[in-house]
Amino acid sequence: MLDSAVAWMNARGNTEQWGTIPYSRRPGAAERVGRYTTENMPFIAERDGAPAGALVLDTGPSPQLPIAPAAEPERYVRLLVGDRRYAGLGIGAALLHRAVEETRRAGVALLRVDCWAGGGGELVAYYERNGFTATDHFRSGTWPGRVLERRV
Repeated sequence: MLDSAVAWMNARGNTEQWGTIPYSRRPGAAERVGRYTTENMPFIAERDGAPAGALVLDTGPSPQLPIAPAAEPERYVRLLVGDRRYAGLGIGAALLHRAVEETRRAGVALLRVDCWAGGGGELVAYYERNGFTATDHFRSGTWPGRVLERRV
């Protein structure tokens, strides 16, 4: 899914968000995915028995990004990706709903996510349509980012 997301973004002219190298060919990519599935809370959405999307939930932001942990307990969406064959079917929204449920189940009131803020802010708007409110701006090198939060 991550490789196809890079290809889809590139086909749309977006080479800044995730670059142009397939995710699986990046140094440390396999290890990162391994950590997502062993150290975090991964969720896979299926359609007709096939993986259609994935979400990784954590207890805070990536330590590699210049984002401070919240001043209260939080859950943090570290990854949300969908198989482009199922675009428009609400897979991402369903995974975000699951993140809200899991956050609530843990007795935590704050769910946050960070995303790429370039490209006219389309990804920021997506999260806003799914109940998040944009809060902080950040930069990781030349990559413009935005933090969003949702009270649950």
